[in-house]
Amino acid sequence: MQIKKKTPWYVGGLAFECMQCGRCCAGPSEGYIWVAKPEIKLIADFLKMTPAELRRKFLKRVGLRTTIIEDRTSRDCIFLKNEAGKRKCMIYSVRPNQCRIWPFWPSNLKNPNTWNETAQKCTGINRGKFYSYEEIQKIQKQKWWQNEKQQPALKKVAEIYNWLDLQMANNSDLIGQCKGCGECCVFDEPASANKQRFDHRLFLTTPELIYLTANLGGEGIKPMLTSHCPYNIGGKCSIYKYRFAGCRIFYCRGDKDFQSRLSESALKRFKLVCEEFGIAYNYTDLATALNNPVVV
Repeated sequence: MQIKKKTPWYVGGLAFECMQCGRCCAGPSEGYIWVAKPEIKLIADFLKMTPAELRRKFLKRVGLRTTIIEDRTSRDCIFLKNEAGKRKCMIYSVRPNQCRIWPFWPSNLKNPNTWNETAQKCTGINRGKFYSYEEIQKIQKQKWWQNEKQQPALKKVAEIYNWLDLQMANNSDLIGQCKGCGECCVFDEPASANKQRFDHRLFLTTPELIYLTANLGGEGIKPMLTSHCPYNIGGKCSIYKYRFAGCRIFYCRGDKDFQSRLSESALKRFKLVCEEFGIAYNYTDLATALNNPVVV
């Protein structure tokens, strides 16, 4: 007799939006942050130390597994730090798989009660982006380090961004001074009496979206539901370090010909990344990209 599998209670999907509060990394209760051997190597490389040094300073064995240590007083993950009044993961781009699949842990998904109990600590649960049952299953099964092509490709994107930043710095006379008004983060919206608009749209390439997803996690990709970039919060860019090439190049008072030439050069470089690593090249507007994100 064939036994039917019980249908999970969350088969209809769940909503979650990371609020970047750091509570999932924090005490006061003790927990474990499990790390796999491939992750240990990647974290060690990121911190510019050997795996042995990482194990000695920041890891410990618990039975047959390895976990990141916690602060002895707060019980926070040792890599959770306060920066400018905000909690921040110091190894976010190489954080363990366990961190990446939060809050879709089996322990949180036992039943609706455990899910809602977790929501009392994590305010991002039951709000924001909706994940189907199939998407949740995919997140649970992911092993981010297994994509051998991703890390070298991400490095190439970072190199292009660094190159762009250098070009901008070396041509300061052509870019003008940014006043930080944030109006360049508003698209397809007419000007008003007190708001300047630039009649522009932001386009980005596939490698750039992959880079953003790798650094923010899939849960960090926010849908664009208005004409405003969802990462512009309070007039400031919340992903400034990972912002797209178009964001780095556009200055409202800058030389348009210089910006156009630099954009063309950047696009050629991104196309080469796609060719080298077998990535499908797409060049699309911000809303389309965020509302149909690349899953990595």
